[in-house]
Parts: sequence; C-alpha cells; structure tokens
Amino acid sequence: MFELAKNSATLFLQGRLFKDLGAVVRMAIIGVVITAAILVGMSFAGLPLWINAVIAGFIGGAIQPYLFKDLKYA
Repeated sequence: MFELAKNSATLFLQGRLFKDLGAVVRMAIIGVVITAAILVGMSFAGLPLWINAVIAGFIGGAIQPYLFKDLKYA
C-alpha cells in the first residue's frame, strides 16, 4: 500500500499521473472555491465557526468525486 502511494506521488510530482494536469488543477480550485463560499455563507448565519467548518468540509469532500469523475490517468 505504501509503494502504491509513493508511486502515485512520484508520478504526480513528475506531472505524469494525469493526462490533463490543467483539468485536475481547475477542478481542485472549483472545489476549494465552493467549499470556501459555503463556509463564508454559513458564517453569516451566525453559527459557530467549528460547525461551519465541519459542514463546509463535508459538502466540499462530497462534491470531489463528482468533480473528478471524468479525469483520465496517463
């Protein structure tokens, strides 16, 4: 398992893991922006910050499979 993670990290750092690295970066930025928008939007509701962070993190993590579903590996 460690070798798999090490090999994937090495390929990613070399830029050879994904066919279109730009799409990976774009989808990751979209996920971060959506999560941040949820966090900021919920902070205006007056809830404690830790509750906002937990909910925004859950929703942000839940949308990652949808964002990354069409990525192709090299």
